[in-house]
Amino acid sequence: MTRREFLLGGALLVTASTIGYVNLAKFGHLPDEISLKKIKASPFQTKGTFHNIHPTEKMTGEGGFWKVMYDFYFKDYPDKKPKREIPTVKTDIKNLKKNENALVWFGHSSTYFQLGSKRFLIDPVFSSNASPVPHNVVPFKGTKVYSTEDIPEIDYLIITHDHYDHLDYETIMALKPKIKHVITGLGVGSHFRYWGYEPEKITEMDWNESINILKGKIHCLPARHFSGRLFANKTLWASFLVELEGYKIYIGGDSGYDDHYKIIGEKFGGIDFALLEAGQYDKNWRYIHEMPEEFIKAAKDLKAKRVLPVHNSKFSICNHPWYDPLEKITELLKKENLNVITPKIGDVVKLDDPMQKFNQWWKDIK
Repeated sequence: MTRREFLLGGALLVTASTIGYVNLAKFGHLPDEISLKKIKASPFQTKGTFHNIHPTEKMTGEGGFWKVMYDFYFKDYPDKKPKREIPTVKTDIKNLKKNENALVWFGHSSTYFQLGSKRFLIDPVFSSNASPVPHNVVPFKGTKVYSTEDIPEIDYLIITHDHYDHLDYETIMALKPKIKHVITGLGVGSHFRYWGYEPEKITEMDWNESINILKGKIHCLPARHFSGRLFANKTLWASFLVELEGYKIYIGGDSGYDDHYKIIGEKFGGIDFALLEAGQYDKNWRYIHEMPEEFIKAAKDLKAKRVLPVHNSKFSICNHPWYDPLEKITELLKKENLNVITPKIGDVVKLDDPMQKFNQWWKDIK
């Protein structure tokens, strides 16, 4: 075999392996005919590619995209991961009284709550990594205390977008027998149908669409972000608002700061409880992940009575210290009149008790 034949054979082998790998089920599926019918009617897409309401540059750092990526993967940033175990609480979620309005955060953006005797699960990730690459983006020590076995039957699974740290194939497959209905943005339902979920159990929504649920509504609302597992922005990223029993819970998803928060706050007359992104930010991608001071602005724009900072404390997909979001937000709160809570992973948050307090648990393990 000549050197040229050897190199060509090696290149073909790598290409074939790559093609085989990206065809694994976990990568999901491009929008199918069911999704495309609604996508084509959306005012928020052009030729099948979604866009933010305002122009949004993903990477803003000096040197451009590749410089930012090189620094992210090869530059050393201190305290990106905790040196000690994160303290957690193991709550028996299945035995929570169903008529108790309660919420349990699992770290990052994965959250369970029950309201008006209905059970909701948001962006669950219970597997060993939030990435399509094995042993990459792994949970912090001590945070992998919940699994799909701990989850009860779910009335509404809400997926804000299809990035791997929000839509996890292994978790979604294991939860399949427990999910009554899936609520998500346009195109994301294609992944679920490809993975064997029954089409009648899936509702795909465009921004500013609403569906009725018993004694309430679920609203799909804008966010400022992007999407994609292999191909960018072929599916819609979104925030959601659950209105039930006179109570309003806002699920912010991933989002940079923009005027959608103020519009939502004014349209719905204020929010009772907000899950807002606080983590994985950087000045080099500040338009797709809000900075700590923008978290405060967003909470005020929403007129939120109580706020939980999510997207932190389990995975590192950023350059800042792991504790930076909670540390900076609590410092900023000294000058603000906002009720921001900081439960440990697994703490039961009582939705009917606005006076419930939690300590600054991260300070003990910095």
